[in-house]
Amino acid sequence: MNTNKKAYIETFGCQMNERDSEIMGQMLATADYSPTRDIKQADVIVINTCSIREKAEQKVYSLLGRIRKLKEEKPSLIISVAGCVAQQEGERLQARMEHVDIVIGPQHIYKLPELVDKAAQRNKPQPAVDLSPGFTIPPYSPPSPAKSSLKREEIGAKPAYKKFVTIMQGCNNFCTYCVVPYTRGRETSRPPKDIVAEISDLAQQGAKEVTLLGQNVNSYGLVSDGSLQYIPFPELLKKVSTVDGVERIRFTTSHPKDLSPELIECFATVEKLCPHFHLPVQSGSNRILRKMNRKYTIEQYLERVEALRQARPDIALTTDIIVGFPGESDEDFQATMQLLDTVRYHGAFSFKYSDRPQAKAIAFDNKIDEQVKSERLKILQERQNDISLQRNREYEGSVQLVMTEGVSKNGDGQWSGRTMSNIIVNFDGPALFPGQEVQVRITEGLLHSLRGVIA
Repeated sequence: MNTNKKAYIETFGCQMNERDSEIMGQMLATADYSPTRDIKQADVIVINTCSIREKAEQKVYSLLGRIRKLKEEKPSLIISVAGCVAQQEGERLQARMEHVDIVIGPQHIYKLPELVDKAAQRNKPQPAVDLSPGFTIPPYSPPSPAKSSLKREEIGAKPAYKKFVTIMQGCNNFCTYCVVPYTRGRETSRPPKDIVAEISDLAQQGAKEVTLLGQNVNSYGLVSDGSLQYIPFPELLKKVSTVDGVERIRFTTSHPKDLSPELIECFATVEKLCPHFHLPVQSGSNRILRKMNRKYTIEQYLERVEALRQARPDIALTTDIIVGFPGESDEDFQATMQLLDTVRYHGAFSFKYSDRPQAKAIAFDNKIDEQVKSERLKILQERQNDISLQRNREYEGSVQLVMTEGVSKNGDGQWSGRTMSNIIVNFDGPALFPGQEVQVRITEGLLHSLRGVIA
């Protein structure tokens, strides 16, 4: 492609944000911007933000402060802030960071090239952050043949063999600690034919693994009154599994209250569905779960865990946990610690509670002291590390099917890839290529990865 225009995208937060960055990258590519990983070479900078945790938001403002000088040195540079912080802050962000040209919420990322053009004409656009209850994800449009050379070099894109596919957006659950319903709006699902068409195109371009994305994929296809607009999520999984070329299917994220027997059964019957399930629990205390508005009990959660393990005995379970939620007592925290020992997760993302704008819990009393939250988080993470190490050692001596991702980051000449259960494996072997599957005998289980040799 012959263009001197460069675009740089920095992504904070979840896989949904990673996919949104890919979409914005694809749109900028069709507007004749080529990707760069050198921020100093960029003509357009997009910071795709996350506000789910206070720390992520702080990192965004820190980066924006650092790139102010780039704007001073290159006045034509266009700086765009996208994602949940953009949605949350809107005009306040532009007032605080006057060098920011574009503020664009998740529902409006498809307008990015239009807003860039407007900004390039020295006409700073108004923040595009209104949330429409009738928002629908635009229909899938295959890449133009004239832009086919961009398929493998989209700005911010994942490797060609592994792709994210958005199947729904938004959330209707209103957990009291969470900002997502206020930054991404109500749930809306894509038609199955759009999803399958996109995955078919990706498979033809070399994608072997797809991850289906949504704030709550378990409620895919439903509308706000609970009626079914499209097929249920288990039926969508079965349709995706019929796409030629796709060898692995993953999905995230799931809400335990919507985990159906039919979805659990898919782990036993859909061969391409990977035996890894991220099932956020947030707390082991029923009292705290009620305050969080999670709409399930620990007993119901454990019943679903048991059903998953009966359907797929080798399934690897991971979770999210918040410590220090307002009013969390020592007994509540001990209930969470007991849950770790009961479920024995392969891994957990754990966080200290922090007030988030608009979330209901910001008004709750009995806030937990920061030192207490830090101590609880340390205790929990140390126990989970012990369990994760024990879990990984259970793989020693087994042979695992590993999809190669590339050269190991350890710099020791090994290859790196992932098992079907989503565990990183570093292994010795001959020359390989990303996306190639090989059988690896596991020789050692470590805290965050496995080691092995080609079997």
